[in-house]
Amino acid sequence: MFDLISLSHMQNTTDSTRFNMITFLSTLLILASFFLGSLWTKVQFLEKTNVQAAVPVKKEVNNPPSDAIAAVPPPVIKATKKPEITTDDHIRGNINAKVALVEYSDLECPFCKRFHPTMQQVIKDYGDSVKWVYRHFPLSFHANAQKEAEATECAAKLGGNDAFWRYVDAILERTTSNGTGFTLDKLVPLSKELGLNEIKFKACLDSGEFAQKVKDQIASGSAEGVTGTPGTIIIDAKGDTQLIPGALPFEQIKPMIESAISN
Repeated sequence: MFDLISLSHMQNTTDSTRFNMITFLSTLLILASFFLGSLWTKVQFLEKTNVQAAVPVKKEVNNPPSDAIAAVPPPVIKATKKPEITTDDHIRGNINAKVALVEYSDLECPFCKRFHPTMQQVIKDYGDSVKWVYRHFPLSFHANAQKEAEATECAAKLGGNDAFWRYVDAILERTTSNGTGFTLDKLVPLSKELGLNEIKFKACLDSGEFAQKVKDQIASGSAEGVTGTPGTIIIDAKGDTQLIPGALPFEQIKPMIESAISN
């Protein structure tokens, strides 16, 4: 009898130990699963964060420098190809000046709008020493820029170089930028406001007569090293070039211009 009782007790003890062991292992497994799950979630989050950080964010081209770095001289970047100025170009200033600033611009670019008064100041301060050549470089994500560029060419066709510049000035003064800041239905009324023949202007604009010219200037700018707007190439008297990277303030481009004049 004793042996049977002892055997039964030992069996119960073994069963209890086995149960406790199973319970312990189950708990350990649950804790391990929770830990591994948390670790995996953290790894996934870090990987996602790293991938997002690696993907470039599309933003407006050529942000202007902040005031904190406005005094830092810009790097000297030469054009990949010297622009050839022709009688087909629109020039403001002294057409015989040896120093030229060839600006590739987008009429819906906010930085072009900001840079325009800077270029006007250049012409005012340097007089006959420089000439400003305006060329088109409408960006694909600015919906109205291509047609607005064509409109300036229609203004030039009907009113000459002066009408071209007055039309450019008016759009850049009035647009709120970013693609559709100056609505297309205002292009024809603006021509009338500036004293152009409204009917002939509309016919020119609707025909797309100057669409290819605008596209050709985009191609020329790209070949010369322009990658965004505003993209301006300074040509000195020797024919050497320097690219102004974006909408730099007047104080920053002043020494670049003076260096070009002194060469």
